[in-house]
Amino acid sequence: MKERKTGENMILPVFRLEEYLSQWEFNAPYLLCCSDAESRSLEEILSLADDESKLLWSRLHLGYTEVKGLPILRNEIAKLYQGLDLENIVCLAGAEDGIFCSMQALVKEGDHVIVLTPCYQSLEDLPRHFGARVTAVRLKEENKWQIDIKAIEDALTPSTRLIIINFPHNPTGAVLTDDQASALIDLARKRGIYIFSDEVYRLLGPSSTTWGLPIAVRYERGVSLGVMSKAFGLAGLRIGWIVTQDKDLLHQAEIAKHHTSICNSAPSEVLSLIALRSKDALVSRNIEIVDKNLGLLDDFFHRHGDRFSWVRPQGGCVGFVHYKAHRPIDELVEALVHKQGVLLMPSRIYDFPGNYFRIGFGRKNMPSALVRFEAFLEEWE
Repeated sequence: MKERKTGENMILPVFRLEEYLSQWEFNAPYLLCCSDAESRSLEEILSLADDESKLLWSRLHLGYTEVKGLPILRNEIAKLYQGLDLENIVCLAGAEDGIFCSMQALVKEGDHVIVLTPCYQSLEDLPRHFGARVTAVRLKEENKWQIDIKAIEDALTPSTRLIIINFPHNPTGAVLTDDQASALIDLARKRGIYIFSDEVYRLLGPSSTTWGLPIAVRYERGVSLGVMSKAFGLAGLRIGWIVTQDKDLLHQAEIAKHHTSICNSAPSEVLSLIALRSKDALVSRNIEIVDKNLGLLDDFFHRHGDRFSWVRPQGGCVGFVHYKAHRPIDELVEALVHKQGVLLMPSRIYDFPGNYFRIGFGRKNMPSALVRFEAFLEEWE
């Protein structure tokens, strides 16, 4: 567990992950660290449209859209959240906009926030930026990256306002069980604490994964974050959403959106509607890719057990691998991308100590990247 203090008028720090990807994402031929699933072409998405969606697309007016999001799209999103409806949802420009607006709405100067790490950097940096004192509670490999309710309880203070979680977890692929979710909610409910749950990988993972209810459905002070980017593989649409039973909080997030994206892209909203109406087909295809790629990774890490160890991911399409050699992981990552054009993501991007890297297995070309990685290893050590 670690704690960092905020300062007045804090300038947002460099976003390590985005800076790293800006350097390599469009230069490295093989992205073996990708956090999203295989995408689709515009032609493929439009081929899935029903008559109503086709009409919306053909008559689309390219003006401003509703701040909360297209009502028919919010209705479709609501089908992912049992018992909730469009009035519990605000659409935003991707998950990042959702995190920013939610933290603006949830956090004020002097609040205490608990964040499970390693995590997507915004989840830790933005509460601090808005004036909170942040305590990071680290997930541990020896605990199979599972949530530690006792560690969270020990981190609580009288001013704890918010607990931030991310399951399926980026970068480890851990999944929150029903019992763990119930224990966390009980802990938060007794103290009136909000839970912000980054659920962008929900529904994606090995075919054996079972899915509990989202936090926004289970808890009256829960906020669930969703997006088209990850499980659906449609990052280019830049459509995300937050869901909560707390409509006052939702309104505050909407006010924050007035200062960020204002409204969403009209074409992206209709394309998201089409995709969500065919979500089973989209996600099933991506689960098949994950199953195939995980099998290849199982074999790979078995062959190279002297070099690597990992906890097999339960959900999502990323995993966190321990590089057991004495050489720094950054040396391996840099040599690999220069010699074989294969990109991994070192753990420093997550401000996580030790020799770890993120590996992604949601894309069709992962097998080719893995072959090149193995060829590199034959010469590396």
